[in-house]
Amino acid sequence: MSGLGVVITLPLLAQAGAAQVEQPSDAPSPPEVQAEPDAPPPVDNEVIDGRRRPDYTGPLPDEIDQNNIGAVRPPPPEAFPTDQVPIPDRWRLIETLGVVEEDILDPYNQNTYKGDRPINPDKVPWLPITGDDWFFVANLISDTVFEPRTFPIPVGVQTTEDPQRLDVFGEEFSPVFSQTFITGFALLKGNTAYKPPDVEYRVTLAFNVNHVDVPERRVLFVEPSKPSHRTDHFVGVQEAFFDFHFRNVSTRYDFDSVRIGIQPFQADFRGFLFNDNQLGVRFFGTRDNNRFQYNLGWFWRLEKDTNSGLNAVLQRPRDDMLLIANVYRQDFLIPALTSQLTVAWNANREGDEIQIDDNGFPVRPALLGDLRGRDYDAYYLGYNADGRIGRINLSASLYGVLGEDRNNFFTSQPADIRAFFGAVEASYDRDWMRFRLSAAYASGDGDPYDNVETGYDAVFENPIFAGADTSYWIRQTIPFAGGGRAISVNGRNGILNSLRSSKEQGQSNFNNPGLMLAGLGADFDLTPEFRISANANHLWFENTATLQALRNEGSIPKEIGFDLSAAAIWRPKANQNIVFRLSGAALLPGGGFKDLFTDLEREDAYLSVLANVILTY
Repeated sequence: MSGLGVVITLPLLAQAGAAQVEQPSDAPSPPEVQAEPDAPPPVDNEVIDGRRRPDYTGPLPDEIDQNNIGAVRPPPPEAFPTDQVPIPDRWRLIETLGVVEEDILDPYNQNTYKGDRPINPDKVPWLPITGDDWFFVANLISDTVFEPRTFPIPVGVQTTEDPQRLDVFGEEFSPVFSQTFITGFALLKGNTAYKPPDVEYRVTLAFNVNHVDVPERRVLFVEPSKPSHRTDHFVGVQEAFFDFHFRNVSTRYDFDSVRIGIQPFQADFRGFLFNDNQLGVRFFGTRDNNRFQYNLGWFWRLEKDTNSGLNAVLQRPRDDMLLIANVYRQDFLIPALTSQLTVAWNANREGDEIQIDDNGFPVRPALLGDLRGRDYDAYYLGYNADGRIGRINLSASLYGVLGEDRNNFFTSQPADIRAFFGAVEASYDRDWMRFRLSAAYASGDGDPYDNVETGYDAVFENPIFAGADTSYWIRQTIPFAGGGRAISVNGRNGILNSLRSSKEQGQSNFNNPGLMLAGLGADFDLTPEFRISANANHLWFENTATLQALRNEGSIPKEIGFDLSAAAIWRPKANQNIVFRLSGAALLPGGGFKDLFTDLEREDAYLSVLANVILTY
């Protein structure tokens, strides 16, 4: 009912009696009217304010000017009833009339706890609110993941689960179970059906419990005496912000706002540069009927829990700052295409710190090269586009990063940062089918011993691209053993081969082999509730010079291999309240991957299965 006026009909009262209107002395006398003996005298329509006599039509209001060219014109004034007026509380009136009966457990129909109607201040006198335009919204999400997978698992240096395992890599099977409960609460002022809220307070907490089992010791814990399985839990604060609406600057509610606190922010359309919930201050707003948008944000990155990836607010924030500004413009450069320009500065001052994660592994500085800490400044300049060209849906990103690394871990000397990244995904819709082509390029470092680092790395990537977390390479973390302990080739939910200690807790690393990706995929909406997706990606290292230096090998092929995946998504109610997903992925290793990782079983394929259930209230 939000935004719809409810009206009541006012009875018309006949007027008994006549009103006398004085005429100027010099006015001509009106012609005499012979009234019938029983006829009522003439009635002045304005005798009683708000009343009118039957069959009387006064002057019409001024014509409404149409200033939204191409839109449907509004109905003429005479189409609106004149005997109806709006009433203040249109939400509770329909319940009084028996049209709707509220049920706190029903998220689909009118529900005060879902923000469908305002809070009654008389029932919550302890809340510091006044007026009848405050809304409360509560959300609860259950996210269940079961994920058996295989990947190269290094054998522990001091001891192993099996004394017969003398190779660098052992068995590869490892199951994971993760259960996350997310609960969020928001208090908003203003009717958001038409405009942004005037004030918003929001808090979101996440509780995660996870269990993982691996066949080798010293993979989950640094101590070889600890077992090769682990059960852990953590509570993280994912949102805690205050949003204030400065002003509306147009009749179509273009606005300026500020948001302070822990908040989500995605730097581009696909999450290639930065996609996270972090502590910060952000100014944002729109112009030109929302065709122009802007963001100016400063984020102070929080420490993350090692095993859940949630925000650890009880720990001191990192000495890692991100200042970012971007602007969006619809229908630029061509109609139906939204263009975005982004400028970002990542200032890291953690060179003098030593950070150990919850499992006992060093994460800052990374255990690579001279093992010394690093400070760096990375300046990103990017262009992103999202929209369509004719029948082709298009999403593209292009980033360049410049700056200085105070300590190249190969040379122990300062080095300039010069790296590039590009990605594009084009799709074509044919009825209930969508066909996709994907390509990505991240430059690699061709000479790790010079004073220029040319391997591209992001601040905190979480891309929705090339199959996203259905993909084996994007979903799984591949440990890089031999040349760097507690280092991964790639990060979970990321595509870049950045050789970080951790995407959540490690530093950006511009001495890396880079990435090249070419892929195709398709989505099939068999019914409104059921979708099948399939993806095939071919991956390469852009340059293996860094890997060769770390492994002390003269030659490593570039090919990573083929990443094949398929997923089935079922939404029983055709909405996002209940979602079941089952996916499977396989990595068919190429020459470069086989050169780096050869497990005990000499597998020709690494497999991953993801079973996911999301319930939302």
